[in-house]
Amino acid sequence: MVDIQKILSRLKINEVNPAYSTGSVWGEVNSPNAHTIYSPVDGKAIGKVNMAIGDDYNKAVDQAQQSFTAWRAVPAPRRGEIVRQVGNALREAKDDLGALVSYEMGKSLQEGLGEVQEMIDICDFAVGQSRQLYGLTMQSERPLHRMYEQYHPLGVVGIISAFNFPVAVWSWNAMLALVCGNTCVWKPSEKTPLTAVACQHIISKVFTANDIPEGVCCLVIGDREVGSLMANDPRVALVSATGSTRMGKAVATAVAARLGKVLLELGGNNAIIITPDANLEMALIGTVFGAVGTAGQRCTSTRRLIIHSSVYNDFKQKLVNAYKQIRIGNPLDSNNHMGPLIDTDAVKNYLDAIEKCKAEGGNFVVEGGVLEGEGYASGCYVRPCIAEVENSYAIVQHETFAPILYLIKYDTLDKAIALQNGVPQGLSSAIMTNNLREAELFLSGAGSDCGIANVNIGTSGAEIGGAFGGEKETGGGRESGSDAWKAYMRRQTNTINYSTQLPLAQGIKFDF
Repeated sequence: MVDIQKILSRLKINEVNPAYSTGSVWGEVNSPNAHTIYSPVDGKAIGKVNMAIGDDYNKAVDQAQQSFTAWRAVPAPRRGEIVRQVGNALREAKDDLGALVSYEMGKSLQEGLGEVQEMIDICDFAVGQSRQLYGLTMQSERPLHRMYEQYHPLGVVGIISAFNFPVAVWSWNAMLALVCGNTCVWKPSEKTPLTAVACQHIISKVFTANDIPEGVCCLVIGDREVGSLMANDPRVALVSATGSTRMGKAVATAVAARLGKVLLELGGNNAIIITPDANLEMALIGTVFGAVGTAGQRCTSTRRLIIHSSVYNDFKQKLVNAYKQIRIGNPLDSNNHMGPLIDTDAVKNYLDAIEKCKAEGGNFVVEGGVLEGEGYASGCYVRPCIAEVENSYAIVQHETFAPILYLIKYDTLDKAIALQNGVPQGLSSAIMTNNLREAELFLSGAGSDCGIANVNIGTSGAEIGGAFGGEKETGGGRESGSDAWKAYMRRQTNTINYSTQLPLAQGIKFDF
C-alpha cells in the first residue's frame, strides 16, 4: 500500500499551507483562517490550508499584472523551454503527485497517475506550440500593401478549476497561457487544494532556477468569494472556469458585465448509442469505465446508454454481470476499480437523484446505496447503479455527479440521435457500431450536437491533442489541443503600406 505520509512530506504538504503564492514567495500563514482538508478515502485529515481573503487575492493579481510586462517580452520558444522543464519536474514527481490526487480527491490510483500524465503531455504539447503561434497573411485590395494578422498575449489569465480533475485542467490552461506570454492566477477547488499546493511547489522551483519573475504563475486558495472577485476583476483579461453550469452562468454574467473574456467548461450529460452492429464486448468496456471511472464524477462520465431494442436485453444483462465484478474501496489499492465520492454532500446528491428517479418511474436493475463497514468509514463510498428510464425524466435531464447510469431503448438511429441530443448539455457523445453509414451519420451535421463525438470508444478519456469542450450548457469553451491556444491571445490585424501613395479601401476618394 502507498505510504501517504512519506508522499506528503516529499511534496512539502505541511500541516498548514499559506493562502496564496506568487511564486517562490508564499503568503503569511494566518492560523485563524486555517481550513482542514479531509480525505474521502478514509476520512482522515491530510493537512490544513489558509483560506485567502480579498487582500491575499489582490496581492497575487497585482504581482501577476506586474510580471506580465517582463514575461510577454520573453521569446515564445524560451517560454516553451521553461514549460519543458516543468514537464520534466512533473515526470520526477509523477508517482507521488498521482497518489496525492488519488488520496485527496478519491479517484483510483491509475486515474491519479493518468491525470499527472495529462499534465506532462500538455507540457510537451505547449513546448511545440511555443514555436507555432501562427498568424495569417491576406491579400490586400490596394497596390503595394501587405495585410497580415498576429496574436498577442491577453495579460492575466484567471483559472478556476474543479475538484474532479484537481491538477490536469489547471495545466491545460496554464501551460498554453504561459507559452502564449500570459501570467496566471489559479484558484483551485477548496475541496482539493493540497494537490494545487504541491504543483505550485514544483513549478516555483523551476521558475526560481530560471530567474523567472515572481507572479508569472500564482496560486490563491479560497472559496466562492475568491472566484467572484476574479470574475468581477477587470485586471483579469480571461477567466477560464471549470465546474457546474450554475457556476458557469454566474461567472459568465459577471465577466460579460465588464466585457472580459471567458472560457467555460461546464456540465455534461453524456450518452453512448449502442446499435445492432456494435461490438458488444467493446461497448461494455467503454460503458463501464465511462460510468464508474472517478465514481461518475467526470464531466465526460457516461450517464445515459441509448440501446437498440434488438440488443437491449442482451446488453443489459452484460452490464448487470459486469457491475457485480466492480471492486469498490481504497483507491490507492490497485485492485479496486472505484473509490469514494468527494464528500458526504455528494453522497446526499446521489441518494436524492436515486429517489427522484424512482419517483418518476425509473426501474433500477442494479440498486444503489451507501457502503458501510470496514474500509468505508468516511461515509463517501456508494454502489454504482443502473436504472431503466425515459429520456424526458427531469432527473435524466439533470447532471448528477455520481455513478448512476440510465438505460434508454430506441428503434431507429434518427430517434437515438434525437435522444442523445435531447438534453441541455452538449459535452461528449459516442456511438458503438461497425456500420460505416451509422458512424458517418452520427458525425455529420445531422448527428451529435456535442463538442466531442466518438465512434467505438466511450465518452470519457480525451487525449490532449484535440480541443476539449462542449456546446449548449457545457459553455462552448475549448481547452488543450488543436488551436485552443488562441483563446489565450488577442488577434490583431496589421496593414503595411510600402507605396508612395495613400489609396483608401473600397476605392473611396478623399482629395483636398
